[in-house]
Parts: sequence; C-alpha cells; structure tokens
Amino acid sequence: MTWYGRDGQRIYYEDVGRGDAVVIMPGWGGSVIDLNRVQSGLVGGFRVIAVDLPGSGRSQPQPRHYASTYYLDDARILLSLLDELRVEVAHLVGFSDGGEEALLMAALQPARALSVLTWGAAGQIVASPEMLRGLAHLLDDPIDELKTLAAYLAESYGVDEARIMANSWAQALSAVIDAGGDISRSRAAGISCPALLITGTYDPFCPPSLVREMAEAIPRGTYLEAPGGGHDIHLSHSGWLASTIVNWLSDH
Repeated sequence: MTWYGRDGQRIYYEDVGRGDAVVIMPGWGGSVIDLNRVQSGLVGGFRVIAVDLPGSGRSQPQPRHYASTYYLDDARILLSLLDELRVEVAHLVGFSDGGEEALLMAALQPARALSVLTWGAAGQIVASPEMLRGLAHLLDDPIDELKTLAAYLAESYGVDEARIMANSWAQALSAVIDAGGDISRSRAAGISCPALLITGTYDPFCPPSLVREMAEAIPRGTYLEAPGGGHDIHLSHSGWLASTIVNWLSDH
C-alpha cells in the first residue's frame, strides 16, 4: 500500500505503469477498486496513478466530517500529491466527485493538465430538497435512487461510520448549493486543455443539459452522452467507457 500525508489525513494511491501520467479518481465514498477495468485498460501505455479521495476508500480521515469547502480543499491536496510524485503534467480522469476534482484541478493549475475526462460531473451541484433529505438519511431511509449507494456504503464502511459520512456530506452539499452550487463552473473558461465530459441519459445528479453546459463553457470542451445510462456508467457501460477513455487519452 502507498500513502501520502500524515496520520489521520493520509491519502491512499496506487502508482503503476509507464508513460504519460493519468490520474484516476473514483466518486465520493468509492474506491480505486471500483475502476479496476478502466485502470487495466491503461497500464500498458500509461503511468496510472489511482487515488482514493480524502475520506473515501482507504484514504483518511474516516469517518470524515465534510466542510463546505471540501472540493477546493481536496483539489489542493491532490495537486500536492502530484508535487510529491514529481508529476509535472497529467491526464485527469474522474467519476462523480472524482470528476469534479479533475475539473477543478485543471482550472486551478491549467498547465498541469494534459487533458480532462469525466463522467457524472458537471462543475456545479443542482439537487432537489428531496435528494438532499435522502442523502442526509441515506443509511436509515434511502430513497429509491440512492438504495444502491446506501447498500454499498454500509458494506464498505459499516452502518455507523457510513451514517456519519452521509449526513456530513449532505450538509456540505446543502451549503454549496445555498452559495450558488459552483464547484468549477465559474472557472470553466480557465480550463485550457482538451476536456471530454460524459454523462448518462438518465443521470439524476448530472443530467445531460447541465453537463453539456459545462462542456460548452470550456474552450476545448466536448460533450458525450452514454445512451440509456444513469450515473454509474462505469458499471452499466463498462466496456464502452473503458474503450472511450483509452481512445481519448491515446489521442491527447
């Protein structure tokens, strides 16, 4: 196992392969294990750095109490990890919160990003009060759209820790939404590298209209829809997504 940071704040990452660096980041509560198929398709031609987001997977702290500034805080931590690894430039690839971090990292340090590829990320948060209530009570009374996530968290972290994580996360997201919902949307014009933003037709968190808007705001942005997909297209469209990622990175 490979770690970055001090006890209580350590980040878990895996660093394999050779070639241009590709940073891969799973979603909130997820693990790099979830993206094994994506990683395996890249290690033959790239240096793949797969990172568990702070508070998720094997990264600490756990259970994490999320601040309303956590997106920016985490982007800075992830960029400092690249400093530690002496990675001057990299492709940034991420799902959901990992995708939001990829976009934000590219906006904060444009010269560092060779390209950005995300799925289930839109540069901003738009969520209904019902969805936020569902997240706050995720482990005890999950709404239909969140039952799969609730089961995953309970199995991965245990019910008590997952309950703390989800409640804190919901509060942080509510604060972000109350402040306008911006993560990287206001910085989109500063993302100078090629960017491919993917979402599923029926993604309840990042609907096509929202993702397309972000892609169009990025000077070299491209939008792509996974037909019939939801949020977790690395599960429902795994083969298609893996080949799309490999082809994109090989071309950029």
